[in-house]
Amino acid sequence: MRIMLPISLRNISNAIALFLTFLNRSMFSKNRFFWLAAFAGLVLDRLSKFWVVYTFPLTDPPQTLALIPNVFHFTYVVNTGAAFSFFNQGVGWLRWLSLGVSVGLLLLAWFGPTLSKWEQVGYGFILSGALGNGIDRFILGQVVDFLDFRLIRFPVFNLADAFINVGIACLLISSFTQSSNSTNRDKSS
Repeated sequence: MRIMLPISLRNISNAIALFLTFLNRSMFSKNRFFWLAAFAGLVLDRLSKFWVVYTFPLTDPPQTLALIPNVFHFTYVVNTGAAFSFFNQGVGWLRWLSLGVSVGLLLLAWFGPTLSKWEQVGYGFILSGALGNGIDRFILGQVVDFLDFRLIRFPVFNLADAFINVGIACLLISSFTQSSNSTNRDKSS
């Protein structure tokens, strides 16, 4: 199934200019790195899925493009389950989970405290992943996956899945840097 979307470089540049204008407004000036990470991640996820859907036919077995043979391929598959094809039984609750996580993170960025830069980037990437896969689930009823690491026989995934994991890594880094900062402050007292 192919979905027609009017995308041009002019539309993309207009969207980026509009987004940067929003960042300068007071509502978006707090936690600025959150908004940048969320926007960048969502745009990259949507553009990569758009490219895959229009470049590869959805076939069984899936068509693949070997970038590094037997190591890394682009393989177009659809996933009705969670990240990395877990719970692959067409669970409808995942779309609502994506929506709930997205709303919660938006409320945190708007109404919560000013976060550290690592927290902003981490939560922003998690939002981009939740929104990217959530959009697929609400519109298509399934998620477009295409990143295929064959060397380690990992399930096929997409950039949204990767951004969620990058976000979690940023939050872990944030927790360690905050712990070390508080330990250093305690020692200097």
